[in-house]
Amino acid sequence: MKKPTFSAALPSKDREYPRYQAYSLHNFRKIPQLKRLSEEQIFDIEVVGNVFPFKTNNYVVDELINWDEVPHDPIFVLTFPQKEMLQPHHYREMAKILRSGADPEKINRAANRIRAQLNPHPAGQMEHNVPELEGRKLTGIQHKYRETVLFFPNQGQTCHAYCTFCFRWPQFVGIDEWKFAMKETDLLVEYLRRHPEASDVLFTGGDPLIMSPRLLAGYLEALLEADLPNLQNIRLGTKALGYWPYKFFADPGAEELLALFEKVARSGKHLAIMAHFSHYRELSTPAVRKAIRKIKQTGAEIRTQSPVLRHINADAQTWAKMWKEQVRLGCIPYYMFVVRDTGAQHYFGVPLVEAWHIFRKAYQMVSGISRTARGPSMSCGPGKVQVLGVSEVNEEKVMVLRMLQGRNPAWVNRPFFAQYDPEAIWLDDLQPAFGKERFFFEEEFPLPRARKFRHGAASLKSAEAAKTLS
Repeated sequence: MKKPTFSAALPSKDREYPRYQAYSLHNFRKIPQLKRLSEEQIFDIEVVGNVFPFKTNNYVVDELINWDEVPHDPIFVLTFPQKEMLQPHHYREMAKILRSGADPEKINRAANRIRAQLNPHPAGQMEHNVPELEGRKLTGIQHKYRETVLFFPNQGQTCHAYCTFCFRWPQFVGIDEWKFAMKETDLLVEYLRRHPEASDVLFTGGDPLIMSPRLLAGYLEALLEADLPNLQNIRLGTKALGYWPYKFFADPGAEELLALFEKVARSGKHLAIMAHFSHYRELSTPAVRKAIRKIKQTGAEIRTQSPVLRHINADAQTWAKMWKEQVRLGCIPYYMFVVRDTGAQHYFGVPLVEAWHIFRKAYQMVSGISRTARGPSMSCGPGKVQVLGVSEVNEEKVMVLRMLQGRNPAWVNRPFFAQYDPEAIWLDDLQPAFGKERFFFEEEFPLPRARKFRHGAASLKSAEAAKTLS
């Protein structure tokens, strides 16, 4: 990979670090490196970028993407919309509208029709996860698991760049009724006060670290001042380390942000930075390594997670190398997820059996201190379901699964069995083993066996096969 240059990013000769520059549909053609792409490839980005959210920045463009490998570079696929992310009929519909010169309102209406068919809120997020307080729906809070409350700060519902696979894509497409967000910290505090079983708050989005240190402090200090005895752990879900590590040492307010982390850590609460890294290249720059050191010095811990993604990291060597580097830098591997049943699942998804083989082989390539990662795990309706492997019971080949986390705490750590299916890509695709009609948890939470959202491409085994969709 060529050494990146910052000539396009630096605003002046006397600035040591680049200033943040976002690129989206309205200005991405100004990216100098796009001269390497054909006009057809650029048009594909526009077509897909009118359906799925698209945003990148100069750090990703100049320091992470290897433009000699584009369009197959994993970071390029991770951040730039790909033609095959849309089903062929959806692509043709949007391409036709754009070529016709339609006005923005017509384009947006067409995009919304397509979006509505992509299961925008999987796993019952809207129906089952949003709690109430005195009859008021708390649309900026989700409480699915007993111990953990998710909070969506209003000012944190964007990111430094958008991942193409992101299951929270509805947060960013401008449809208010699809969006989770709240700015009333007092409601969060009161909800936690009335739910002493909750020990963890996870700030999510979007990305809470898109906020200024002052805004973030308003939320975190309110939790500290409330002195809730049940609150033990504060988590910040973020991609900032991967997409804009300058946030932690070069941007205005960097020292203030680190001081805030230190204040939380010294308060007696555990502060966990839940960092999203999908490829080891995101750990390779001097900027991210310096940012990790700075965070670690505050007393915060960094835990890492990502889905296993076709076209980006769907091989054991990539995961093993990523876990090793994370541990070397002082981070804790946490989860390998499975791509959720929303958006472009057909393009990024890996069949469950294949994901297990990747996880198992990667585990075999690392030492014990890298084996803190759990997976492959589906964050589905009833809970987090881990694929433990494939086995044979009474001469029947079965898939062995385990409920890592559940809506009902009694389900946690309970194993169960499904019929062997090498093409299944999600829990809803599986059938119970041994002639049973339902899985054990379906008495309380039935699965949608005939779900409307099915792309029908779950068994794709390679990038070449995926391209035949178009």
